[in-house]
Amino acid sequence: MGMTTGLTATTVRFFGHGGGVAWYLVGGMMVLTAASTWLFVDTRVALRFRRNVMRMVAEDNVGLLEAVQANLQMGQQLLNEAANAEPPTDRPYLVVSLDENRLWLKGGSETLFTTRVATGSGKTLVKEEGSSTWRFDTPRGRLTVESKEKDPVWAPPDWHFVEQARKRGLALARVERGSAIRTSDGGVIAAEGDDVVKRYPDGRRAVLDATDGREIVADGRLIMPPLGTNQRRYKGVLGTHRLNLGNGYALHGTNQPNSIGRSVSHGCIRLLNEDIEKLYDIVPVGTPIYIY
Repeated sequence: MGMTTGLTATTVRFFGHGGGVAWYLVGGMMVLTAASTWLFVDTRVALRFRRNVMRMVAEDNVGLLEAVQANLQMGQQLLNEAANAEPPTDRPYLVVSLDENRLWLKGGSETLFTTRVATGSGKTLVKEEGSSTWRFDTPRGRLTVESKEKDPVWAPPDWHFVEQARKRGLALARVERGSAIRTSDGGVIAAEGDDVVKRYPDGRRAVLDATDGREIVADGRLIMPPLGTNQRRYKGVLGTHRLNLGNGYALHGTNQPNSIGRSVSHGCIRLLNEDIEKLYDIVPVGTPIYIY
């Protein structure tokens, strides 16, 4: 009885100084429950959220409210989008749970295929100038399979080279077209046509190789090739097939199978190569994908 009275008093204080935000928490539980039902998946996410809310009430923890409010507003927006774009009943569609790192191919309420995936890490990387960041999230909401590729080639964005340089404790040097980077042995590194090359003092010319984890390094500097050069085209990193979702995001295979089932990607959804091959064969362009 005493515990019940104490919890009631805490709840009153919580709603008293939590104001309208406290009511967002209640609404949020309803939003997440409805979203889980709409997507035809279990309600473990909603149940976990309810437990977190009750813990905050019991601990009188108002400091978390601002972050929770922002998440709930996003959840409400996604639910509104879902209500206006119900899954098709005449063709299959894809569903991805970021919380569970799992993908489903659905036909109505029937599951046609399911597998584990890797999704965005949610980490941030400060840009070179330090004024902004890259954030590695998988986008939520309704997307569409816009195109499909076999043996996709990855053109790594700038963040890849920034990240690699920092991991290895190297400076970063950009190769710009029309200019060159001088090396300590008297040579120069420059972009010529489709390649990044090194010219030595004796007149020799060598085309430089680069791929994921084996970027060009010279004099303690990691070299960032210009876009469009062969040194900025990595084969095999994205596995055997890719389903493009737009804005640089995709479902694709991987050369890191141990990453599957974890939140470790830079935003794309990774699958085992045998799984993405199955989807490539049965999922047509135009298929909707719901990510939550």
